[in-house]
Formats: sequence, C-alpha cells, structure tokens
Amino acid sequence: MMDKILKNKLLMQIIKFVFVGGTAFLIDYYLLLFLTNTMNIHYVVSNVISFCVSVIYNYILSAFWVFEMDKNKSKTQTFVVFIVLSVIGLLINTVVVFLLYDATKIFALSISKIIATAIVMVYNFVSRKIFLGK
Repeated sequence: MMDKILKNKLLMQIIKFVFVGGTAFLIDYYLLLFLTNTMNIHYVVSNVISFCVSVIYNYILSAFWVFEMDKNKSKTQTFVVFIVLSVIGLLINTVVVFLLYDATKIFALSISKIIATAIVMVYNFVSRKIFLGK
C-alpha cells in the first residue's frame, strides 16, 4: 500500500515538474528567439537572459507546487541552493547550445536549444530532488 502511495506521489511530482519545466522552457525558448532575432542581442547573452527569467519562474512554481521543500532549511538557504543548481544547469545549457549551434554547426539555434533543455531538464529534476525536496 505504501509503495503505491509513494509511486503515485512520485508520478504526480514528475507530472507537475514536466508541466513547470515545459512552461519554463516556452518562456526560455521564445524569449531567446525574441532577444536574438528581434532585439539583435548575441545568442549567448540572449540565452543567459532567457534562462535566468525561466529559472525565477521555475523556482516559484517548484518551491510552492512541485517539491515539498525541506522544512529544516530556511527559504533563503533553499533559494541559494536552487540558484547554484540552476547556474550549473545554465552552464550545461549554454555549453550544449554553443557546441551544437556554433562550434559544430550541427543544428539550428532552435533545435540546439531544445536538445540542451532536455538534457538540463533531467539534471534539474535529479539535482532538485536530491538537494531541495522530497
């Protein structure tokens, strides 16, 4: 019985995480394209800006809806850990976009961003589950 409850809880958490991550991706993706294509900001700078905006959105929803945050940690401490994990995610995201789009010219910017986001999404769930919540 307990296993079923835990599995259902984890499944619901994953569904919420995917929803939050998906909407954060849309913010990140379309802001990247807007800043790069409309505002003529270099794609690396646009990527950092769009990623940061989506991280703030993601933190708010993750903290209050997806994960049960550790009650032994202050909100400030939790936010700092979230930011550190997100900066690591940003570095992974930026390196993957750079390698796929600029360095190797394998994919267009939009496809590179999608691939990078998928990689970072897995990293985010695992790292946030380990360091932030239940």
